[in-house]
Amino acid sequence: MLRNLEIRNFLLVMGLIALVATAIGAMSSLFSAILIFITSALLMGCSLFFTRWRYREIEKLSGYLRKIVAGNYSLDVRDNHEGELSILKNEIYKVTQMLSEQKNLLQQDKIQLTDAISDISHQLKTPLTSMMVMTDLLSDASLPETIRVEFTHNIRIQLERIEWLVSSLLKLSKIDSGTAQFKKEKVMVRELIQKAIEPLLIPMDIKQQSLSIEGSDSVSFVGDFKWTAEAVINILKNCVEHTDEGGRISISFSENPLFTEIVIADNGKGISKEDMPYIFKRFYKGKNASEGSVGIGLAMAYSIVTNQNGDIQIKSEKEKGTEFRIKFYKQVI
Repeated sequence: MLRNLEIRNFLLVMGLIALVATAIGAMSSLFSAILIFITSALLMGCSLFFTRWRYREIEKLSGYLRKIVAGNYSLDVRDNHEGELSILKNEIYKVTQMLSEQKNLLQQDKIQLTDAISDISHQLKTPLTSMMVMTDLLSDASLPETIRVEFTHNIRIQLERIEWLVSSLLKLSKIDSGTAQFKKEKVMVRELIQKAIEPLLIPMDIKQQSLSIEGSDSVSFVGDFKWTAEAVINILKNCVEHTDEGGRISISFSENPLFTEIVIADNGKGISKEDMPYIFKRFYKGKNASEGSVGIGLAMAYSIVTNQNGDIQIKSEKEKGTEFRIKFYKQVI
């Protein structure tokens, strides 16, 4: 403690004050000088005692902080006494709890990252293995032309699937990291729907599915046109894939003072109750998932909508169809 320059200066000043006071008291009487000297000595002793106590408490806090740095967040340094040291202890405890929570979140992020890499590797492994086998067969000069054309076509399909998967993962990573820039502009819902159904018109025509669109031309919301179109495309794609030939898909939209709502429904296979809680989970594939599904479309749609102050609700009955309700709220409270 005495190695501290501030403490030495404090004692020096206190000693000088005591000597001056004692000298002044001696001018009056010897008794006064002794009384002043004893009082000054007691005050200096009390100051040293409390300073020593504070040093010990600070030393304890230093040890506590070293343990926190080492990763031990289970210690509890709080007390219910008054004073700045008690306040400091409580504040340090709060910071410790925050660090503990951040550590847990980082650990969860690491687990999710590991799982995501594992899922991506699994999704890429199947088409890559298939292409490697077909490439080896294509190197055979005696392979019939019809089979060569078929293998080439299959390789192209697998490459398109990988391209779509990589593109979707990049988009999802942008959303997750917060680097995706969502514009806040007036989006006319009818134009949005027309844009979203364009890439699906041919698959719907092949399966002879009917499409109905209902809603006022004036219905709108504030959001990002391109990103929202991506979300609607993924939901419509899910409906087309899980609706049989000759099935029906309907789209309706409306607006009220609280939110703008888009309802997309089909009369397809529906979703089982076991799959409902996980339908928007990344890489999750339900029992009725198509063979080429990777379980990323609905997850992306959910991320896009929720990042624009929106929400997606889903209702489904087995063999009776599925209904998606997309809501974009006008104001977040």
